[in-house]
Amino acid sequence: MAEENVVYVGNKPSMNYVLAVVTQFHNGAKTVSIKARGRAISRAVDVAEIVRNKFMPEAKVTKVEIGTEEIKGEKPGNVSTINIELSK
Repeated sequence: MAEENVVYVGNKPSMNYVLAVVTQFHNGAKTVSIKARGRAISRAVDVAEIVRNKFMPEAKVTKVEIGTEEIKGEKPGNVSTINIELSK
């Protein structure tokens, strides 16, 4: 999958990310990956569900990957990650 077909979810309102996903599909992308870490995971799930239920009922969840990343720096630790792949 090309890097431009990835939407990274952060602290902005969910609808900003929904618009980004729908725009990717309208620009011809066959699959779009929604990625998030930590507290943004619940927002990423919301984005995927809003896209599927309200804007693009033909979109299907084809893959969900969960994992853990190790954070290095001042305060080392682990953070959870999720990758939700939607396909038309």
